[in-house]
Amino acid sequence: MSDNRPIVGITMGDPVGIGPEIILLSLCKSSIYNICRPLVIGDFKILNAAKNCVRSKLHIKPVKNPNKGIYKIGTIDLLNLSETIPDKVSWGNPTVETGKAMMHYIKAAANLATKGSIAAMVTCPINKMAMQVAGYPYNGHTELLAELTRSENVAMMLAGNRLRVVLVTIHVPLKEVPSLLSEQKVLLTIKLTWQTLRERFGLKTPRIAVAGLNPHAGEGGMFGNEEKNIIIPAIHDARNQGFDIAGALPPDTVFYQAANGRYDAVVSMYHDQGLIPFKLIHFNDGVNITLGLPIIRTSVDHGTAYDIAGKGIADPGSLTAAITMAAQQAEYARKK
Repeated sequence: MSDNRPIVGITMGDPVGIGPEIILLSLCKSSIYNICRPLVIGDFKILNAAKNCVRSKLHIKPVKNPNKGIYKIGTIDLLNLSETIPDKVSWGNPTVETGKAMMHYIKAAANLATKGSIAAMVTCPINKMAMQVAGYPYNGHTELLAELTRSENVAMMLAGNRLRVVLVTIHVPLKEVPSLLSEQKVLLTIKLTWQTLRERFGLKTPRIAVAGLNPHAGEGGMFGNEEKNIIIPAIHDARNQGFDIAGALPPDTVFYQAANGRYDAVVSMYHDQGLIPFKLIHFNDGVNITLGLPIIRTSVDHGTAYDIAGKGIADPGSLTAAITMAAQQAEYARKK
């Protein structure tokens, strides 16, 4: 009998962060196995050591390729790609070896997703400094995955069941944001948001709000001209192309409106503008999604949490939500 549940690859993230623990905590839930076939991509010895931290009784079964998993509750199917010796590393203390391992997991998952061997990839948290110490000069997953999949235009979406935000600029100093905004960049972000809402969330006519950069969305130029010169022209272009767009809207009200159902997503001009309201609502269950990739990629919306790694107190809510969302998006893609 064929199994139509999508195979979802889950990268372990930094081996000495909370990734191994939240994987064990998420994959003890039958609800995950009802909607997908989860395949962990990581390190057997580290994952086995993490079992003691969270008092897990799950069986870990190494497999050679995605088609060899049994994908049943009680067993974790693992593509074992590194051989880290737990006695030589410690929770919360990354090394060059662990940094290289976490990058290996990501590259392998991206390759499997590109080939169609897995339907989606979900990433556990990595540490940017550990990434660079290991010899990878990227700011995070997004930039690496864009290069691996040869994707020219990508954007970051943070999604929950009440609020979705998409960022025009991401990890840059606040003082540089105005100079990095352009009509083309705002329009591109709107288009990527629209496409993702239709193709990955199944929304036929997405409603998108665009936040202004300045207080009161510039107040007609009194508090800044970015709205008049950049953001509003991009919105007009989007409307001319048939998109349902509202804006530029005052940032102090638009997120409240979106969280209460008026809009399906908010395009935000910079990192904290979008993430502060998002994390206020979805701190424990937010999902990070990369827009513009030819593959489905979701991620936890938090870091490696080195300070609590190995203590068995990590919250798996964001990973559970990320796996669920990846499975749902894979199903939408299959039905297209």
